[in-house]
Amino acid sequence: MLCISILYLFLKSLSMYSVDESKLCDGLGPGFPLPVEITPFCHEHTLRTIANLPSCAGCEAILRMGSSSSNVNDGDEIAVTDNGNYIVDLHFKEAIKDAPTMATELKNTVGVVDHGLFCDMTTAGE
Repeated sequence: MLCISILYLFLKSLSMYSVDESKLCDGLGPGFPLPVEITPFCHEHTLRTIANLPSCAGCEAILRMGSSSSNVNDGDEIAVTDNGNYIVDLHFKEAIKDAPTMATELKNTVGVVDHGLFCDMTTAGE
């Protein structure tokens, strides 16, 4: 039974990400908004704090309205995730200069649950 448990944990740790041409771009940011999941408590303060992070300079932080499953504001009510949280979409006019720093600053911000940057999780393959 121990061998099966170890094998399960090993296989569970392996992940594969497949990317097609529609996801390729010259830099992160300008082509699509970066989602950031935040807690509802003091969400307006959290939104302002995110927008003022040094690594987020130049972004426009917009609270997602309508459906939480798309990055389009398609309703009048705040979009709520399955976990009961809100989503802030960060819109950039220029490419993000330092994604790993931004990821760290976002995760260290009180009220931020998670974000859409997946730094140091993949390697390029054939």
